[in-house]
Amino acid sequence: MVNHRRVNNVGWVNDQDYKQDDQTPLLAIIGDSYVAALMVPYTKTLYGRLARELDGRLRVYSFGADGAPLSQYLIWAGHAVREYGARAVVINVVGNDFDESHVAYHNGEGWWVYFPGSSDGNLRLRLIEHRPSWLRSVVYANSSVARYLFFNLRLGTTWMQMRSFFFGSPALATPRYAGNTAADVDPPRVRASLEAIDAVFRDLPTTVGLPPDRILFTVDGFRYPDAEAEGKETYFDLMRRAFISKAELLGYEVIDLDPRFFEHYAAHAQRFEYPHDGHWNEIGHALAAKAVLESRLVGRLVDRQP
Repeated sequence: MVNHRRVNNVGWVNDQDYKQDDQTPLLAIIGDSYVAALMVPYTKTLYGRLARELDGRLRVYSFGADGAPLSQYLIWAGHAVREYGARAVVINVVGNDFDESHVAYHNGEGWWVYFPGSSDGNLRLRLIEHRPSWLRSVVYANSSVARYLFFNLRLGTTWMQMRSFFFGSPALATPRYAGNTAADVDPPRVRASLEAIDAVFRDLPTTVGLPPDRILFTVDGFRYPDAEAEGKETYFDLMRRAFISKAELLGYEVIDLDPRFFEHYAAHAQRFEYPHDGHWNEIGHALAAKAVLESRLVGRLVDRQP
């Protein structure tokens, strides 16, 4: 999966340099590794396709990085609005976004996640500050071999899989996945995820600073009819339905990508991800871009509606 991508003038993976004083209206695309899309050529990504199709009418900037949860998307969306004057944002939602917005399931340094409140019990958005140990700083900063082993070859994950294979520990066994996240409907995980979804929609207006008609959600799905059938009542099935229902109830536009994936697969029998990587390939990005182009949100922006 060799690919060549560019980190721009302000640190995002995008061929464009971002400008703060450009008068062309900005559409910001927010997400995790699906939006960073390191494995996809820029012109074939969701945002690269949108930038080409909307050139002269809208700017399209992407804000995405590996490992980011839904809670982090709020921060980046607000950043796009405040720093670059984004008129609207598209937030791409995937399988692990819900539980990983809660500190119980995502406590990596450098991310904004939800913590239980100290007094009222409500979740509060907080930054887990990046404070690496001196040993980690030395190893990661000065050892190309260490960076290659841990980041490229994913040595930690490989070691866990090897232990599970050789010693057969149930605790180390690879869980069943549905929608690129563990399928198990664990009550604490479901409860934390639903609380995080509620907190996201509570904080969205103030953190991002845009009304509902300027925010569009694209939601990844099972992608294939047989996978959808097998995934009924799994964690991802419950979460995506809860998220879509809540968003639509509050007046947000939501595009469930599954009907588009199903239709395309029935007509062409093409896969939407790579053989050894669950992220969208060029076909997946093309379908997502087409969905955004056909959205009410883009229609309003292009028609210059207030």
